[in-house]
Parts: sequence; C-alpha cells; structure tokens
Amino acid sequence: MNKSRIRVLLAKPGLDGHDRGAKVVARALRDAGMEVIYTGIRQTPEMIVEAAIQEDVNVVGLSILSGAHLELFPPIIEGLRKKGREDALVIAGGIIPEDDIPTLQQMGVKAVFGPGISTEDIISFIQKEITQHSAC
Repeated sequence: MNKSRIRVLLAKPGLDGHDRGAKVVARALRDAGMEVIYTGIRQTPEMIVEAAIQEDVNVVGLSILSGAHLELFPPIIEGLRKKGREDALVIAGGIIPEDDIPTLQQMGVKAVFGPGISTEDIISFIQKEITQHSAC
C-alpha cells in the first residue's frame, strides 16, 4: 500500500437499485479522510473487479440488498485474486442473513456490516485493518 490516503471502492453488484446506504457510507468514509470511488448501481462482478484494479484501491466495499450475495460475491473475490489483488480488503454491507456470514468470510469477505451499524464502526474497522496490513 502506498502512503497516501486509504482508497475505497464502493460498489452495488447485481440488479439492486437502492443505494442510499452506500451513499451515506461513502460520504462518511470521505469525511474521515479516505478517498472513495463509488461505482453506482447495477454493477457486474467483472465491472467491479476492473474498477478496483484501475483505481488501485485498498478496500472493496460491496453493498447489497437483493439477497444475491452468495452468487455475486464469489466472482468478485475470485476476480481480484486472479488479477493479483488478493491483498485488497473486501467488506460487505446491506441485508445479509446472519447464517450466510460464515460462508462469506470463508470466501474472503473480512467483515459484514448490517443495518444499524454506525459509520464510525466501519471507519474504525477499515483504518485498523489497513494499518495492520501495511505494518506487515
């Protein structure tokens, strides 16, 4: 990781059209000093991976409300690995059932933030993880 600001890509994979939460998180991350790239709604896994590579981000945040996380997240994580970006911190937010969280973590999602989580908790988590990663 370079010594500049933390770079975060926020993406809405799939056909989910509701993005208010993602925009709230994007603004909070920006206000905390991070550089945020928001891809907008209805992104394919390939589009998200390509944007993460082009923007050289430290964090890929996936926001989903549609229930398609178990179908859409694996190709994103695998795509990052294939492009040599397994070092990117992948986090998720939205409506994700508790029972699915262990599966997502096994595939490489470092944290899942559900409804009601404070933006401060998300910010702290990202800062801690990136700081620990850059110290290695």
